[in-house]
Amino acid sequence: MEAAALSRIGLAGLAVMGQNLALNVAEKGFPISVYNRTTSKVDETLDRAHNEGQLPLTGHYTPRDFVLSIQKPRSVIILVKAGAPVDQTIEALAAHMEPGDTIIDGGNEWYENTERRIVEAENRGLLYLGMGVSGGEEGARNGPSLMPGGSYEAYNNIKDIVEKVAAQVEDGPCVTYIGEGGSGNFVKMVHNGIEYGDMQLISEAYDVLKNVGGLSNTELAEIFDEWNRGELESFLIEITADIFKVKDEHGEGELVDKILDKTGMKGTGKWTVQQAAELSVAAPTIAASLDCRYLSGLKDEREDAARILAAAGLKEEVGTVRSGIDKKRLIDDVRQALYASKICSYAQGMNLLRAKSSEKNWNLNFGELARIWKGGCIIRAVFLDRIKKAYQRNPNLASLLVDPDFAKEMVQRQAAWRRVVGLAISAGISTPGMCASLTYFDTYRRARLPANLVQAQRDLFGAHTYERIDREGAFHTEWTKLARKKA
Repeated sequence: MEAAALSRIGLAGLAVMGQNLALNVAEKGFPISVYNRTTSKVDETLDRAHNEGQLPLTGHYTPRDFVLSIQKPRSVIILVKAGAPVDQTIEALAAHMEPGDTIIDGGNEWYENTERRIVEAENRGLLYLGMGVSGGEEGARNGPSLMPGGSYEAYNNIKDIVEKVAAQVEDGPCVTYIGEGGSGNFVKMVHNGIEYGDMQLISEAYDVLKNVGGLSNTELAEIFDEWNRGELESFLIEITADIFKVKDEHGEGELVDKILDKTGMKGTGKWTVQQAAELSVAAPTIAASLDCRYLSGLKDEREDAARILAAAGLKEEVGTVRSGIDKKRLIDDVRQALYASKICSYAQGMNLLRAKSSEKNWNLNFGELARIWKGGCIIRAVFLDRIKKAYQRNPNLASLLVDPDFAKEMVQRQAAWRRVVGLAISAGISTPGMCASLTYFDTYRRARLPANLVQAQRDLFGAHTYERIDREGAFHTEWTKLARKKA
């Protein structure tokens, strides 16, 4: 009996993302072997491969059979929960792998774990990639954005596959070799941080339009549909329009109004803010979105606070602010405020990547990162093409805010942006993301800040010294003695 032909690649871990990615690979014409510890998942994937067009996918029930079914040099993608499960899966598979074979972790892993595993793999003669995968189950099945980092040789082994499997945009597939070490995971983490900021800003735009503008869900759906045909065109704006259209099957009105206002999270946003702090990079929009998720979790406390502060005499200001509102102008102002705030959020993410890239010598290509985010991923947006061009014009751009094109746009939109934030503040509606973006912009663009006073205070109580604007050197002053000296 003739042995079955070997697969081109393998995939272990058949939860939703794993199944969809495996079917995507098979559909692009690459025979793939799949394996999962729970055998029912293997059967489920085999059924789907059969039903979705007799796709070239074979199922395996032991790590050994799975590994041996793949042609050499073998490449195996693992899609299991980050942390210990990844190490256990690597152990099980590596026992049957040979020098020159490659392991690719497609999970949302902490980048230092990937760097540890690269070294462990090298000790066994294996190659390793940590590959960020964005786009959810839909992206995994039809074309995700892929961010592989680690061994360049390993990337070249799977380049033909990932370039076909990734989302396709007019300037190529949404995948590129990111860089050494854990850079692929780090870039995916920052992508998720930017995503947190984006979602927060959209929810604030909704809050202002709904509560200050008095707009119905039907009107909101129309506005977001319209925005998705202009400069804000993006996956998140598109899905938001769809959300407003869904009716509640258990009662009156739309489903969105029945959803509990408590946000969940998996941790990548928190890691982004922690890394920003570690690297001394300001990322206030992303941090504000994280804080909002924490506060949203305090539902009972917030209900108590609303009651106690109302009893203490706090009046609801929304109604009085709303009475004099020009709806059409408010809608346009909110669009501009959302756009300007978004630029700040992306600028913070890119600056964080730049700081990490220079710390680790990853040599990240920011224009190329913007390009691979144009399709397949959650933050895909038309204006990423403009970010790509900004970095092509100047690869050493200090911030998106000082790219000549974006600078013009910020200046044109700042009046509308300030009106929206001012209106929200006077109505008592929190817009932490928009406020964080605006204060970031206002701090960054000022040639002189009140930090001189802070330095004086630090020198007074801790003799930390200060520098002067008019002469070289470090100075220390006996402030209290001089201030209280009798004339």
